[in-house]
Amino acid sequence: MFNILKLLTALFILGERWTFSFSGMSMWDAYVEQALAQLGFLQLLRSLRPITPSLEKLNPVDDEAPIEAKEDGEFKVFDEMQPWDRASVEVEIAESTVQKWLLDIPSSGDEIITKGGAIKSLGEHPHQFKKLILFSGNDYLGLSSHPTIGRAAAKAALEYRMGPRGSALICGYTFHHRLLESCLAKLKKKEDCLLCPTGFAANMALMVAIGNIGSLLTERKASSEDQKIAIFSDSLNHASIIDGVRLADRQRNVELFIYRHCDMAHLNALLSSCTLTKKVVVTDSLFSMDGDFAPMRELAKLRKKHGFLLVIDDAHGTFVCGKNGGGVAEMFNCERDVDICVGTLSKAAGCFGGFIACSKRWKLLIQSRGRSFIFSTAAPIPLIAAGHAAVLVAKREMWRRREIWNRVQDFRDLTGIPIQSPIISLIVGSEGKALEASRHLLKSGFHVTAIRPPTVPANSCRLRVTLSATHTTEDVKKLTSALLQCIRFQDIAINGSNRHARL
Repeated sequence: MFNILKLLTALFILGERWTFSFSGMSMWDAYVEQALAQLGFLQLLRSLRPITPSLEKLNPVDDEAPIEAKEDGEFKVFDEMQPWDRASVEVEIAESTVQKWLLDIPSSGDEIITKGGAIKSLGEHPHQFKKLILFSGNDYLGLSSHPTIGRAAAKAALEYRMGPRGSALICGYTFHHRLLESCLAKLKKKEDCLLCPTGFAANMALMVAIGNIGSLLTERKASSEDQKIAIFSDSLNHASIIDGVRLADRQRNVELFIYRHCDMAHLNALLSSCTLTKKVVVTDSLFSMDGDFAPMRELAKLRKKHGFLLVIDDAHGTFVCGKNGGGVAEMFNCERDVDICVGTLSKAAGCFGGFIACSKRWKLLIQSRGRSFIFSTAAPIPLIAAGHAAVLVAKREMWRRREIWNRVQDFRDLTGIPIQSPIISLIVGSEGKALEASRHLLKSGFHVTAIRPPTVPANSCRLRVTLSATHTTEDVKKLTSALLQCIRFQDIAINGSNRHARL
């Protein structure tokens, strides 16, 4: 029997080698093919979704409204929506791409690229493109199409090109980076701020730096148990927090506790039973998939009771929440109770990059021990200049915050669903139902993505709808009308369900 097994094994190996040789495929190519086949079997293969911004909304800017910085250093702002604002929610997709999406066939976008590598002119071939209203983005204030921000980036690119390239600790950090950090620190009412390449990198750097405290203190003390750090993380925190906490946990001086989503009784019980003195609680402020808020006031009370360090990821609340756009902590009047605030310029600011608003002490530690910050190239000057302009515009154009919350109220009134924020998670159940609803909306002229496993658990697939200040009441009316044709609002689960999103 043993010899037969050995013979079969040998034949299998020879067959594998013969297959590789016959096909001309390397061993690793075959491994990847097998992995892709398994992902396909599990229905976990994902493809990119190429779209084109509405150029007809952007082009008139130069002719109709030239924007220049004023002599006092302030950027020009506006009191109401302008034509170019619609470019943040109006997109165009090649008809050939639309057909692939409807059939669930992956599309790379190559069908709209000419042989010379240029995108075919939308004006020359209007019949080849379908116009859609975007309800899937995170550009909550519509700032990605703001001319003042675009001009700031263009001006910086002409003056400095891309700037000195290198990590911030070598040569990538400039006066422009410092200026943006100061503005963000002021916005978040913190002593200082550290820019990071992305919001993901910011969370990773912070969590690793927190874990390093235990390691550094252990080196100076005989007893390592006294220097351990307990990190308490909400079960639905963003993937960047989860990955950062996992890395911190590997340093052996961290104990990780996961508390049920927004369950303050559970968190209090875990904190009370934990014998470690160094405690950290980290949570999203506005949860990106379910659209609900962390119980900030209850967290503030627990912070006073247990003396933990409170860290929030305000990626989806920054510029959207609070009178001045300071975020969720400002909205709940508990900015002083938040010790460290992670944020991003990639969402409501319409730009790119992440940041950590904190004390000068914490900044020095993170920039010394946060590996995702240390070993990443600093953002180029044009992006930093755009981010600085976005902070100023977002603060001054308060009508944008007013309008996005008006759209939230519109959706409530039209559907009867008591949504809490511009993030609307409509749980429909199976993957088939979610894909069918998404395709129906695509045919109806709306870009709304179906969220499926592994982003969410099985049978909790959903449509994730996001609202923007540059959507109109009419846009929301048309969307809800299209939604009613494919789902029944009374049958869906939202926020209060126990089938929450996980990453």
